[in-house]
Amino acid sequence: MEIQSKYFLVTGAASGLGLATAKRLLAAGAHVLLCDANSDIGRVVEELGPMAKGLLGDVRSEGDMRQAVEAASGSDGLHGVIHCAGIAETEFLLDADGNPASLANYQRIIDINLVGTFNVLRLAAARMRSNPVVGPDNERGVIVTVASVCAFDGGAGQVGYGASKAGVVGMTLPAARELGNHGIRVVSVAPGPFATAMLADKPSDRLQASAQATPFPRRLGQAEDFALLAEQIIVNVMLNGETIRLDGGIRLR
Repeated sequence: MEIQSKYFLVTGAASGLGLATAKRLLAAGAHVLLCDANSDIGRVVEELGPMAKGLLGDVRSEGDMRQAVEAASGSDGLHGVIHCAGIAETEFLLDADGNPASLANYQRIIDINLVGTFNVLRLAAARMRSNPVVGPDNERGVIVTVASVCAFDGGAGQVGYGASKAGVVGMTLPAARELGNHGIRVVSVAPGPFATAMLADKPSDRLQASAQATPFPRRLGQAEDFALLAEQIIVNVMLNGETIRLDGGIRLR
């Protein structure tokens, strides 16, 4: 899929992975709608130029995401979605006194990270299905979702988060197999520890330990690393039905 002059939706775009990806797509000549539940999205978009638009929206809402998909589309459709919206929260099954974790909080994590991904995936696919085909492979669109290495080797306190991201991994191949019939690709990226706002509340010594535990490079991931991979997924039509670990080789313990 070419990027220049094509139309893209980026969720979770007020900061972090989403904002870095939106900037990279804009630099490549794309039209980008940046969507986020954070009210800062309007201010962020003002600084990005005329090819960028912003929309306040919750990925759990059918109405919000229908609006986002339509607002992101051009006259020849919606060509790509990079779905970065999500939350990372630590909650243990039992607290120090042996009390069980909050069921409501677990449901909230699943709703945002997993149900939200399904919501965006289904609505984007429905819109892309009517796109005219492009290129020698008759492609209509590409959808990039965000999982996590915690889907594979999450630690204590990550039962909710790990389960939500494992669900994203689990839907990737079935979605790609189904939507391939319509010329739509689906790929998931599973980042390791990244230096974004999601980790801002984590102790600095833990972050430094994660950086040193990474075989190479010995640092936390940067949002620009994700944006580069998202761009490569978009332009390389053979990337499909896969979850790609973006983690420098780290394995969590």
